[in-house]
Amino acid sequence: MSFDEMWGQARSAASARQHSSMQLNQLPASGGGGGGGSDYTVTSPDLKAVGNEAQELFHAFEVDAFHAGATTDTASTSLADDGFKTGSALWTAWDTWRSQAEALLSACAHIHNHLEDTNATHAKREELLATNLSVEKLDKHFK
Repeated sequence: MSFDEMWGQARSAASARQHSSMQLNQLPASGGGGGGGSDYTVTSPDLKAVGNEAQELFHAFEVDAFHAGATTDTASTSLADDGFKTGSALWTAWDTWRSQAEALLSACAHIHNHLEDTNATHAKREELLATNLSVEKLDKHFK
């Protein structure tokens, strides 16, 4: 049996299964729509904790990631000067490692800064919302 024949049979079988068990996704009739509780919540302390973990990873990895750089450079140069292809391979490995380590450090910094900014923005919006609602309540009594 050729690939095209097998592929055709597989598509036909999948199509038959799909048509025989089609259903619409919907809420139960008694459920109603909107206003339902959500099981997904993120609090400011949660965001801050994730941001702090990213910052800790950044600082720990920053210290450990590049400590072998100077030694690797010296070793790869010495090997290359002595005519070993291992020297250039060692340099390529180090350059790849450095590039990936810098990408990870950048991602950690981005995560930390974004979550810190999100946390601060959320706090400002909450304060503004509370202030506006309080002013609206006061305004009602003076109209």
